[in-house]
Amino acid sequence: MNVMTSPGRSARTSALITTSAAAFLVPFSGSSVTIALPLIGREFAAGAVTLGWITTAFTFAAAVLLLPMGRLADLAGRRRVFLGGISGFLAGSVAAAAAPSAGWLIAARVVQGVGGSMMFATNTAILTAIFPAGERGAALGVQTGAVYVGLSLGPVVGGWLVQSAGWRSLFLLLVPICLLLLYLIVTRLPRDRAGSRGEAFDGAGSVLYAAAMFALVYGGTHLAGPRGPAAAWLGAGVAGLAGFVAWEAACAHPVFAVGVLARNRVFLLSNLAAFVNYAATAGSGFLLSLYLQEVKGLSPRGAGTVLLVQPVLQAIVAPLAGRLSDRVEPRFVASCGMVLSALGLLALLRLDAATPLPVILAALGLLGVGFGLFSSPNTNAVMGSVERRDLGVASATVGTMRLTGQLLSMGIVMAALASLLGAAAVTPALAEPFLAATRGCYAVFAALCVAGVFASLARGAVRYSPSRFASSR
Repeated sequence: MNVMTSPGRSARTSALITTSAAAFLVPFSGSSVTIALPLIGREFAAGAVTLGWITTAFTFAAAVLLLPMGRLADLAGRRRVFLGGISGFLAGSVAAAAAPSAGWLIAARVVQGVGGSMMFATNTAILTAIFPAGERGAALGVQTGAVYVGLSLGPVVGGWLVQSAGWRSLFLLLVPICLLLLYLIVTRLPRDRAGSRGEAFDGAGSVLYAAAMFALVYGGTHLAGPRGPAAAWLGAGVAGLAGFVAWEAACAHPVFAVGVLARNRVFLLSNLAAFVNYAATAGSGFLLSLYLQEVKGLSPRGAGTVLLVQPVLQAIVAPLAGRLSDRVEPRFVASCGMVLSALGLLALLRLDAATPLPVILAALGLLGVGFGLFSSPNTNAVMGSVERRDLGVASATVGTMRLTGQLLSMGIVMAALASLLGAAAVTPALAEPFLAATRGCYAVFAALCVAGVFASLARGAVRYSPSRFASSR
C-alpha cells in the first residue's frame, strides 16, 4: 500500500500548494514562449518549421514518456519522481536561457518535456492520495484552476518580459520558481512509500509505448503535409499501440494494467471523455487568434484581451466545479460542462467577417464555463475509480489524454487550413477560404463534443467509498 507519512491538514495544504504551482508552471511557460517565437526566429534565422519544433518538442517528450513515468512513480514513489520532474524542468529552463542556437533550444525544450512528463504523472496522483474523498474534488479544482491561471498570465507576463528584457528572460523567470518548488517539496511535502514495491519495471512495454506514441504524435503533427507519410506514421502508431496492449496483457508486472483497467468502465469512459473534450476545444483559440487579427483587424494585444475571457472563466469555475463534484455525481457536473462547450462551439459555426464581437465573447464564455465545469470533476472521477497502487498510472493516463487530444485538435486545424489555403499564410485577402476552413473545424469540434456528452454520461455512477482510500493511509 502507499502511505503518506503526515496526512494532516498541514500536509494536505503543502501538497496542494506544490502540485498547483507545478500545474501553473508548464502552461505558463508554454503560452509565454509562444509570444517570443518571432524574436527567437529573428535571432536564430529560424523558419516556421523550426519555430514549430520549439513549441512541439516539449509536447513530444511529455506525451511519449507520461505513462512510463506514471508507472515508475507507482514503483519508486510519487514524491521522488515529482522531485525529479521539477529538477528536469529546471535544467531544461537553464539550458534554454543559455541556448546559442535553435537546435540547442529545441533540445532544451525536450529536457523540459521529460521533466514535465514526471510532473504530469505525479501531481494529480499526489493530491488524490493525500486528500480524503470528500475533499478531493475541491483540491483538484484548485489545481485545475492553476493551469488556467498559467494559460491566462503567460501571454500577458510573457509579452511584457519579452519586450523589456528579451526572450531569454522567459526561461530565467522559471529558475527561481523551480528552486522554490524544490525547497517546498524537500521540506514540506510528506514522504510516500512505493505502492508496488518489489515489482519489476516493464522496460520493454515502456519502449514499445513510447515508440507508438512518438509515431502517433509525429503523424498527427504532419496531417497538414503529404498524406502518405502522415498516414504511414499514424498507421505505425496504431499498430504499435495494439502490440503494446497485447504485450501488457501478458506481462506479469505491466506498465499499464490492461486486464484490470479495461474492465473499469468509469476509468475508460472518463478518459475517453477527456480526450474528446480536449480534441474538440484545444484548436479553438488558435483559430480565433488568427480570425480576430486577420479578419477582424484587431491588434495582437486586442486579440489577446478577447481570448482571455475563456481561460479566466475556466480558472474561476474549475475550483467551484471540483468542490461541487464532491457532493454531486461527477458525471453530471462534467456532462453539463461538455454540453456548454458544445453550445459554445455551435455558436461559432456561422463565423464570418460580420460576426459581432459580443457573439464571440459569449461563445468564449460558454467554452470557458463549460471546460471549467468539465475538467476537475472528470479528473476527480478518473482518480477516484482506481486503487491507490494505480494512482500514478491513472494520473499519467489523464495527462496523455490531454496532450493527445490537443495534438489531434491542432492536426484537424492544420489539415483544414492546408486543404483550403495550401501553403499560403492567412491574410485578409484570403479571409473567405480561411473562414470556410474555420467553420469546417468548428463543425467537427461540435460533433466531437456532442459525442463526448454521451461518453461522459455513459460512465455510470462514480460515488467513492471514503474508506477505500482512508484505510491505506
